Amino acid sequence: MSSLPLADLFDLFLRFLTLSLLSIGGAMSTAPEMHRFLVAERGWLDDAEFTTAIALAQAAPGPNVLFVPVLGFQVAGVFGAAAALFGILLPSTLLSLGASRWGAQRRNTPAVRAFTAGLAPVSVGLVFATGWLLSLPFIAAPEHRLGAFALIAATMAVTLKTRMAPIWMIVVGAAVGALGWI
Repeated sequence: MSSLPLADLFDLFLRFLTLSLLSIGGAMSTAPEMHRFLVAERGWLDDAEFTTAIALAQAAPGPNVLFVPVLGFQVAGVFGAAAALFGILLPSTLLSLGASRWGAQRRNTPAVRAFTAGLAPVSVGLVFATGWLLSLPFIAAPEHRLGAFALIAATMAVTLKTRMAPIWMIVVGAAVGALGWI
């Protein structure tokens, strides 16, 4: 049984339902708002628990939305995982199905082409905000600040200049952390 009252579980579901409609670029793009709700507003998780949940889910094989039920589980067990997962998947799935069918029929119209082109910078900005939020615990620690900035800069350079798979950058980051350099 969940440790949260039913009203709080429903609030968790509704919040993730709303975030689903804002998750242009994937669920990870709404991580800053999830953090604000779960950590700052409700206090159900602390910074370390939030960051660990995302890191754990991203390290596991599978879709990147996997972090959402992990966050829900940390908040309220199996019922929290279900509330968060169904909340994040339901509206975006239904909207995506409808919009993709509509857009496929009108893909060559100027309005649809402009809308598609306009989403690219929005997605980049949301993913950047998520990366910044996830780096804050490392940047805030004075003993790790320089190393964290160096690792972030190196990761960005490799990402922008090569076509290297992100898993290799994750492996390097994990090794740097395991060695205690960050």
